[in-house]
Amino acid sequence: MKRWILLASITCCYLTSAGVVRAQGRIQYARDILPILSTHCFTCHGPDAGQRKAGLRLDLADGATKKLKTGSIAVVPGKVKDSELIARIFAAEPTDRMPPKSTMKSLTESEKTLLKRWIEEGAAYEKHWAFVAPKRPVLPAVKGKAWVRNPVDRFLLARMEKEGLKPSPEADRYTLARRLAIDLTGLPPTISMVDRFVNDQGADAYEQYVDRLLAMPAFGERWAHVWLDLARYADSNGFATDSARTIWKYRDWVIDSINRNQPFDQFTMEQIAGDMLPGATQDQILATAFHRNTLTNDEGGTSDEEFRSAAVVDRVNTTMQVWMGITIACAQCHDHKYDPISQEEYFRMFAIFNQTEDSDKSDNRPTLVVIRASELKQKGELEATLARLEKTLLAPNRKVDEAQTKWEQDKKAISKAPAPVKKILALDATKRNATQKLEVAKYFRSILPEFKQIASQIAATRTAYDAVKGVPTPIMKELPAKQQRVTKIHIRGNFLDLGKQVKPGTPALFPSLARDQPPNRLGLAKWLVSPENPLTARVTVNRFWEQIFGLGLMETPDDFGIRGKAPTHPELLDWLSVEFSGSSPIALGEKPAFKAWDVKGLLRLLVTSAAYRQSSAVTPALLERDPENRLLARGPRFRSSAEVIRDQSLFVAGLLSPKRYGPPVRPPRPRLGLTAAFGGSTDWETSKGEDKYRRALYTQWRRTTPYPSMSTFDAPNRTVCTITRPRTNTPLQALVTLNDPVYVEAAQALGRRMVKEGGPTLEASLRFGFRLCLARPPRDIELKRLAQLYAKAHADFAKDPKLAQRMATEPIGPLPAGMQAPDMAAWTVVGNVLLNLDEVFAKR
Repeated sequence: MKRWILLASITCCYLTSAGVVRAQGRIQYARDILPILSTHCFTCHGPDAGQRKAGLRLDLADGATKKLKTGSIAVVPGKVKDSELIARIFAAEPTDRMPPKSTMKSLTESEKTLLKRWIEEGAAYEKHWAFVAPKRPVLPAVKGKAWVRNPVDRFLLARMEKEGLKPSPEADRYTLARRLAIDLTGLPPTISMVDRFVNDQGADAYEQYVDRLLAMPAFGERWAHVWLDLARYADSNGFATDSARTIWKYRDWVIDSINRNQPFDQFTMEQIAGDMLPGATQDQILATAFHRNTLTNDEGGTSDEEFRSAAVVDRVNTTMQVWMGITIACAQCHDHKYDPISQEEYFRMFAIFNQTEDSDKSDNRPTLVVIRASELKQKGELEATLARLEKTLLAPNRKVDEAQTKWEQDKKAISKAPAPVKKILALDATKRNATQKLEVAKYFRSILPEFKQIASQIAATRTAYDAVKGVPTPIMKELPAKQQRVTKIHIRGNFLDLGKQVKPGTPALFPSLARDQPPNRLGLAKWLVSPENPLTARVTVNRFWEQIFGLGLMETPDDFGIRGKAPTHPELLDWLSVEFSGSSPIALGEKPAFKAWDVKGLLRLLVTSAAYRQSSAVTPALLERDPENRLLARGPRFRSSAEVIRDQSLFVAGLLSPKRYGPPVRPPRPRLGLTAAFGGSTDWETSKGEDKYRRALYTQWRRTTPYPSMSTFDAPNRTVCTITRPRTNTPLQALVTLNDPVYVEAAQALGRRMVKEGGPTLEASLRFGFRLCLARPPRDIELKRLAQLYAKAHADFAKDPKLAQRMATEPIGPLPAGMQAPDMAAWTVVGNVLLNLDEVFAKR
């Protein structure tokens, strides 16, 4: 009993996933002591020299054991009575006690006891676990071997057995079919996909279903939005004007790279320094737009150098957050208060990114006119088609030429010509050059009835041609050697107050840049994915784990530093990291789970584990024991992202366009009536045709006014890098999915689809709609309630024809032939209810 009281009392200094600390046995500095010191002491006695009190530095052994000006020593290994640290934390007088009461960081008795025991045992210091390169751990022994499907399960089951827990049963195939499709493609499975999987009795049916999903183009679209959050991708420049930015080719590059499973190390190098790779291709240069997603202030009167400098700061911060999981931003102004990173080291990183040509110009120079290989072929075909059609249009015809001469003399007729043509017609006919004569002839013939069809073909071909012609995309480009900038420390982060000059480099707590690599962006990119780097692989596999299981193995994915929480399964995190990076040799006879830096291979491993396949149903006892499911004794269950919720509604309704790539689109949204400070109205005209129904990924992302319904479901504005989206649950979300025009139209289309495709009976239509949304067949009670809902709604709408007409047709449009307004209004209500089920919003 006393042991459990002790465990409960010290949870504040070190939490495991079960909410208890293992402080028995020998004290471990990284596990037991570092969390206490970082929380209670490092603000005044840590890495930040500017804030350090009494000359005492407790984050390093040398600092803790050196003699202070007072003659005392904070930590004397093995000698508690001689250690000033112990004397001060146990001091009876409040004025002598540390930490001071004013800090509101008082130590508990259990924390004091741990510090005392640590010194008694020799006060050994260790490097923070995340700053040490991972090594391949031995797969743990488990009792329940029959449950294990791959190495991931061995680690999870070993922990469960240690905690006295058992895995949950495997979920049924309908649940797994939907869970996998949502996770891997961001869309629910079709009924035919589900039935094929459910009825497949092969031993590898599950794995084959996973492989089919991984091969779908929708895979890249689903996972691209995760990366675009990190890349702070947006279609606008930000700040007050927030003018449009043409950078969507980068978004398309991300989708394509993910779909073709580009190795993550190459994916990294191309985005950081693709322009510096030997013989860089157009796509590799385009990838550097990752760091052109920074904000640009094109408001008149602003300092270009100030905002160029701010962009470089953002690149340093984003790089360290995305690949290293370290919050380094505070070191821009002063030494880091917790992690051993100095301001000088921050500006050594700054120097690496300080040599690019971009300078906060409104035209976003330097740019690259991007035409992909597939577009280049299409562009050539369209050019040939245009040439052929125009040749036909301009074929010699004496009667037409005579008619044109008369038309040019008719002032009323030529007044209807477009401005460029009228400008040419204003010239004397004898002074027009060949090109001008050709333009007039083209226009005149295009308005003649006998050329109407060919003119229409030319217009359509030109529209298609304009869609594939190259667009300038902002990219990174290094300054010539003679124009390279000198980098100096910005005193207190002020770009106008410069201090000591620094050379490019990385923080000393990590391995140095390779000697054979230059200290530039390319050298940094290779350093990020080098075997010696302790963080990139850990941070990356943790991010994918979080997407699949809801929470990362490391609970603070944005902070792998000293203030970050300890991983729940450290050995599993390290095993996945070395497996992902291929940085550690495997035992004789073993085979790697997948190729190095193989994202699809990593995801396949996670979703084929027994842990992933568990039912998400939870007992009261298990919920009380592990409310956040950190021990993974049940399957994952959490609310889907904003993009998934919107896309699946359009998909099951039969509205979602399969069109991929291209400029951002503008789906319906409420008119806000707002005006940007210097940028005009924030409202937009809704896109036409299938562009109205594209996947959410392609929606125009304006930073100051992001798409409202997705913001309600926690989509960020992408002003800065977003490591993890919050997952809120608010009444506004229900108001959106019940009333937003996009969701109302989806409900109307779903209702029409149930009637058209579901079958001849009410029950057949209801069953069809239910399976579209949830994959599984409905239970009898669910069918009964839906039938009652339909009957009640139909009776109500029959009494109010005008209301029925609005519900059935606005905003989707006129009723199809043979359908009655009360019927379709009632089916709309049924569709609306199905789309708003918790089981639809949640991955379960």
